[in-house]
Amino acid sequence: MSTATNVDATAVNTIDWLSASDTTIVVPVYQRQYRWDIGGCEQLLGDIRAVADTEDGQTHFIGSILSTASTSAADDAHLVLIDGQQRVTTLMLLIAALHHTLRDDDPALAGELEAVLVRSDEPGRTKLRPHRAWADVFESVVLDRRSPADADRVSRFDDNYAFFRSQIRPDEAAGIWRGLRKLEHVSITLGGQANAQQIFESLNSTGEPLRDHELIHNYVLMGLSHSEQSEIENDYWLPIEANTGEQIGAFWRDYLVMLTGREVLVEGERGVYDAFRHEFPRLDLDTLRGHALQWRELSEIYRLLLDPASATDAGVARHFGAINTLGRGMYPIAMRLYRDHLHGELAASDLFVALTHVESLLLRRTVVGLPVDRLVARFCRAADDGMDALVHAIARITPSDERTRVGLRYGELPHAGFVLARLAGVDADAELDLDHVLPVTPSDDWTGDGARRWADFSDDEQNAHRALVGTLGNLTLLEADAFERVFDATFPVKRSTYAASRLEVTRRIADAEAWSTAQIAARTEVLTAHFMEAWPRPAVVGIDDDNLTPILDARKRRGWPRGWQREFDYVEYRGEHWDVRDVRYLFNRVFARLWADSRQSVVDYSARRGGPVYPAMAWNGQWDQLGEGQYLYMGWDSKYMLSAVQGVLEEAGWASEVFIKYSYIGDAMR
Repeated sequence: MSTATNVDATAVNTIDWLSASDTTIVVPVYQRQYRWDIGGCEQLLGDIRAVADTEDGQTHFIGSILSTASTSAADDAHLVLIDGQQRVTTLMLLIAALHHTLRDDDPALAGELEAVLVRSDEPGRTKLRPHRAWADVFESVVLDRRSPADADRVSRFDDNYAFFRSQIRPDEAAGIWRGLRKLEHVSITLGGQANAQQIFESLNSTGEPLRDHELIHNYVLMGLSHSEQSEIENDYWLPIEANTGEQIGAFWRDYLVMLTGREVLVEGERGVYDAFRHEFPRLDLDTLRGHALQWRELSEIYRLLLDPASATDAGVARHFGAINTLGRGMYPIAMRLYRDHLHGELAASDLFVALTHVESLLLRRTVVGLPVDRLVARFCRAADDGMDALVHAIARITPSDERTRVGLRYGELPHAGFVLARLAGVDADAELDLDHVLPVTPSDDWTGDGARRWADFSDDEQNAHRALVGTLGNLTLLEADAFERVFDATFPVKRSTYAASRLEVTRRIADAEAWSTAQIAARTEVLTAHFMEAWPRPAVVGIDDDNLTPILDARKRRGWPRGWQREFDYVEYRGEHWDVRDVRYLFNRVFARLWADSRQSVVDYSARRGGPVYPAMAWNGQWDQLGEGQYLYMGWDSKYMLSAVQGVLEEAGWASEVFIKYSYIGDAMR
């Protein structure tokens, strides 16, 4: 058997590899800047804490690190880092934060940590040598030699170090070090004849990354024996796959929204998988069986949502079909309600009333031009408090009758075929076509009364007619063969065909002697009354709320995306109107307000989460003083600040009373 001569790959303990006395690692000039944000640091720290609590033989694999020996006689580097600088840099920042936390309390352990950070023969420089453009900043952080002039400096090194420093309590330092000692990686060292770029491309470009549901699958089965894996796979996972098909990823997302009552971030990160791991940090076999039974049952409900025609209950099929048409984002609450019904916790009548309210919400908001996304989490939270709370939550953001009437009178009817089929009392998938009584583009010879041609209309008259072409009053359903005969025909020609239709809603049009804006408006009023009966607004006190977003449903953005300074129009805080435009100011104002009004909630939240309030400004950065000996650290990123605002408001019990109004910029941000 031949052996490789230019590539040496060895599985090693990461800390031992970094601690080697002769190790010096240089980041080459061509490497990208350090880019890890607080979200990545939080995940790494969570993984280290998790492996620290496992049995001694268990380890945590962090991937491969690719390096090559330096070829320059003038270079004092032993290794040039080709791939892995983001992970190595972040580990160095974590170890530095750990070192600075306990150097006064545990000199022996501090010495072990220092051996990772610096060489014994060169203690004034770090073992990791970043690109010279930012090497001074990195070393000033890791070696804790920043000056007061650096207090307001902004860098990823500062931010991530501060995050680690804030999260590490002295009494858990030994545990985190134990977790760090269990990290392993594959060290790939290249010889002088190896093609470093080709190997780098192979490591980073070959194969597709695992999707969220694949990561969940691996996570669920990892650590089980072969027979246990076969049991879970055959009895639970394969039925879930069969029920959800290509929508299995969406199933897990919707399930987690239903379970947690919180939106799940899916853009730009493993949001669904991360949320799953957060909810199920440990899954022993017995616990797994119990959860898997629930997952399988919910996947069967999801199958009905995806294919309502397969439901044996006609009412369920009707409502699930409507949700498919009006907004699949409501799957989580539909799953929740139907599961409660199957378990005998919700009567069929209440189930159908709740689903009707969901339909009304979706359709009315679309009619008036309001978005229907990112609404469902609040309904899942409300359902935990019972049917009355759920109905109230839906009613609050369901447009009023007055607002809906205006939308129907002047706006293009959304989901027109579905709406008219419901008003006509026929199935939405019946063989009927949507007909515009006044055509979308009338010919010059089109006439509404048999006398006056379209070409004879003034510009104002034509514009007045065109404005109503897509409205409720000008639309109807017609049998397919009849539709083909009268498509774009004049009203006198259509009138006789309408009179022969089997649909009363269409036959009634034939009662009109002519067709004009007056007839369209009159028919709109009649059909609007039927619309209000079919999709009523819940009969509770309150008005629709200017499209406010509950604070718990606010969008979390990683880092600081473009436009963040104008993300909000305003914030409603417990009945007060705050002129707050960005999450940084919101973070500061909420913590300052709660410090005055509900101080214990701030203390309890911060103690449990390891910040953001501390008894001293223990590291350089951006701080605000809340009170004597109490300081609020202001150096987090957008996502972490918003999470802290949500968490502390929940701690105080006031989260349900705080709302955000997004600006145009905020709605467009990604």
